[in-house]
Amino acid sequence: MKKSITLLLIFLIFTSCNSQTKYRNPEVDPIQIQNKYSDWWNYQSKNMMLSRDFMALDLQSKEISKEQFLKELVNGNNIPIRLKSKDLIYYYKLFKILPKSDTSIKATINQEAFDALKNFEMEGKPFPKFSFKDLDGNVVSNESMKGKIIVIKCWYIHCAACIKEFPEVNQLVEKYKNRKDIVFLSLAEDTPEQLKTFLARKPLSYSVIPNMKIYMNETLQLNAFPTHFILNKEGMIAKVLPNFRSLEVALEKESRL
Repeated sequence: MKKSITLLLIFLIFTSCNSQTKYRNPEVDPIQIQNKYSDWWNYQSKNMMLSRDFMALDLQSKEISKEQFLKELVNGNNIPIRLKSKDLIYYYKLFKILPKSDTSIKATINQEAFDALKNFEMEGKPFPKFSFKDLDGNVVSNESMKGKIIVIKCWYIHCAACIKEFPEVNQLVEKYKNRKDIVFLSLAEDTPEQLKTFLARKPLSYSVIPNMKIYMNETLQLNAFPTHFILNKEGMIAKVLPNFRSLEVALEKESRL
């Protein structure tokens, strides 16, 4: 009996240690990655996605909320690194920014975390009431879109980053073309005349709503473009996203719910 208890204790200790260490190693050296801004930028742009769902860990590897994690990054003294993991969960951990690190790294993290926190705080809230008329004269509103997943791209003609992702978002529309419960809308700052001329050269597969500058600036309070919204079938904001890469990941998840 005593031997069985001892073996059980050894097993529990082993499995506990294994579960604690299976994701604890960072993907990159937290010190080495701070040597050059280009190294950090290449890493974070490919491996870090602050808009996604992830398990957040503080400096001591203690689990914290995503909101607290983003607030710590906004404070400007930490750098986020993704940890290796044997499961399907993403683990992001805080590490200290070194005094000798490139100041551009700190500035970039601060800005991206600020935007991510602002977007995160909108999630779970109802999207403001709307009734828009697109370039083809179709009226879309909260009422007409009930029971559908709505993907909204906010942009304007002179936003280079907005235009660059046109081919990718068009492919996304094509991917979900057989899903009648998914609708793609875009809110643009520009006039109908400007948009028709522009879109004749740069097609966008979304329904395009013109003259949305005041709505986006004042009602949605956007300060970064492009910004993408995913609304769930209840009209609530499921995700607010900064680019196509994060939109693709989030829509894949929402489409399966």
